[in-house]
Amino acid sequence: MAQMNMIQAINSAMDVMMERDPTVIVLGQDVGYFGGVFRCTEGLQRKYGEHRVLDAPIAEGGIVGSAIGIGVNGLRPVAEIQFADYIYPGFDQIVSELARLRYRSGGEQSSPVTIRTPCGGGIRGGQTHSQSPEAIFTHISGIKTVMPSNPYDAKGLLISAIESNDPVVFFEPKRIYNGPFDGDPDKPAVPWTTHPKGEVPRDYYTVPLDKADVVRSGSQLSIITYGTLVHVAQSAAEQAGVDADIIDVRTLAPLDVETLVKSVQKTGRCLIAHEATRFSGFGAELSATIQENCFWHLEAPIERVAGWDTPYPHAFEWQYFPGQKRMIAGINRVMSHG
Repeated sequence: MAQMNMIQAINSAMDVMMERDPTVIVLGQDVGYFGGVFRCTEGLQRKYGEHRVLDAPIAEGGIVGSAIGIGVNGLRPVAEIQFADYIYPGFDQIVSELARLRYRSGGEQSSPVTIRTPCGGGIRGGQTHSQSPEAIFTHISGIKTVMPSNPYDAKGLLISAIESNDPVVFFEPKRIYNGPFDGDPDKPAVPWTTHPKGEVPRDYYTVPLDKADVVRSGSQLSIITYGTLVHVAQSAAEQAGVDADIIDVRTLAPLDVETLVKSVQKTGRCLIAHEATRFSGFGAELSATIQENCFWHLEAPIERVAGWDTPYPHAFEWQYFPGQKRMIAGINRVMSHG
């Protein structure tokens, strides 16, 4: 089995699907000759040609709109938005056209578009290159929303997204493109080659779009999270000395409620963590879901650890990022009850 970082795994997913299915095409800014701003599409244009890997102007609405039209006419487009911060010019196309196409046409038409976009902070990108807008897209009916936490899942989930007959917004946490990150910016960077989920098959495989992953099994607390914070949660739980169930949501919509509920009913305590801002963040939906299904099993109030309700700062990035200290403090608050 090959060792890959997340960039290589995402590249491999598109390569495998373009090899298997001639209707799969890639489009976006600099995805061709340049290979993408993070090199996720490197080599694809050289291998599959300019008719299947298309460089687009700096016009996100045009990229999404073109992908919708291409998808309606029988192809499977994979569109790249260079940073999730820039997806908003294409937002109306996603909400008003892409998400509703199947419903609007009574099932006669669909557009199997996958929109890939790097998200989150940790690379000193400041307020214009660090946002995590995933919660906004989970609110839109007709779209699947995905965020992997490791190379193995990234490849399997992206192949499933490309094969989906309904649109998928695929968020890629860029802080963990090159290696896992436990939330301590002062530690040396760790490559994916030292992590079990850095082992990625070169060939075709899928990870289902409706199934959460139990990263670690425990009995005292359920930590429900996704993306970069999966790794922060693992480190924080170990440092706090708590035997925690750690659940990687992976696909935010549709949500695997069964796995989440089963975990919290077992442990009786729940901490929800994400990098995006707390107010109206996806953690609010997770919290409501747990409360509705696990109220009589809870031994403590549900705790949320998230980014602050401010634009992502440049100078104080690590004060904004919900790292180990805030995660451990959250764990201690949950465990202090009862």
